[in-house]
Amino acid sequence: MRAPDWLTARPVAHRGLHDRARGVIENMPGAARAAIDGNFSIECDIQLTADGEAMVHHDAALGRLTEGSGALLGMTASQLKAVKFKDTSERMMSLADLCALVEGRAPLVIEVKSRFDGDRKLVARMAEILASYSGPVAGMSFDPDQVLALREKMPELARGIVAERSYDEADWPEATPAQRRGMLHLRHAFRTRPHFVAYWVDELPAPAPWIARNIFGLPLLTWTVRTPEQRERAARHADQMIFEGFRP
Repeated sequence: MRAPDWLTARPVAHRGLHDRARGVIENMPGAARAAIDGNFSIECDIQLTADGEAMVHHDAALGRLTEGSGALLGMTASQLKAVKFKDTSERMMSLADLCALVEGRAPLVIEVKSRFDGDRKLVARMAEILASYSGPVAGMSFDPDQVLALREKMPELARGIVAERSYDEADWPEATPAQRRGMLHLRHAFRTRPHFVAYWVDELPAPAPWIARNIFGLPLLTWTVRTPEQRERAARHADQMIFEGFRP
């Protein structure tokens, strides 16, 4: 299977087309609607709840952009759906809620968040939801084990690895030293068999994504493009950008 053409056909709005100054917060329903209206793809994050639901949220805990506090993993989906984003009337969505909102009108690029503990319940729930969704979707993760789970549970889904040049303990405290080594240089690729790579824009060009793109023909997305310099770098070295803070 090769990555679908839609994956690189249009810029990808990072956590939706959000603008906090206008009251549109990342990963909230309004950010998804704005991306649809702008004809962009939508990148989003999913986190696991205490009752096995997939919620659309980047952080593992409440508080940065939402009311309340506490880890999402310690709360149920119904509790989290009651959580408001700060200074808005909008509430947190489940992945099923997002699919119902989008209805195939924009491609979804879903990042599976991981605690690097081997738990695959989040991908299992994602597979249940997407089984009845007909719109364009891709899945990706920093964690090779979650990419392998995507391969095993949804082999027909376009899957990717999110990557950067190095992984230190300070930024990746949940991953063991062996797991961090295994993430380097896309060395897991023959096991996970990603269909695309999403690489940090500030570290392009780099050997591993260059080989993936130019030798193995994998599309290369790059994140997170915010500045003119980053946009120029993305245009030179990648097939499409995951962007925020401006409208391409």
